Amino acid sequence: QVRLVESGGGLVQAGGSLRLSCAGSGTIFSPNVMGWYRQAPGKQRELVAEVGSGGAPTYADSMKGRFTISRDNSKDRVWLQMNSLKSEDTGVYYCFLRPVGALSMYWGQGTQVTVSS
Repeated sequence: QVRLVESGGGLVQAGGSLRLSCAGSGTIFSPNVMGWYRQAPGKQRELVAEVGSGGAPTYADSMKGRFTISRDNSKDRVWLQMNSLKSEDTGVYYCFLRPVGALSMYWGQGTQVTVSS
């Protein structure tokens, strides 16, 4: 069983920054991909960024240059540094982990990010 716990969400003004953290525990197989999705009110969940155990990170186009994802493989932790936040970044951010070659994904409980304009 894999457990992912996020932290770091909150309320911030437009132009501000937040740093999200996600800690994984349990039986975690490597290699794997960890990252973040988000879901805005009334919208589908969308990929924000992801990074593999030994690969380069990838970002959704709207996050490039503003968000930075990083991970610590030894501790199964991933972070998302979010700068220059916009009101459209508001939503629930979910951490995920996907073992390479597996069909299933593991999800955290989500953390709310609210950007006020």
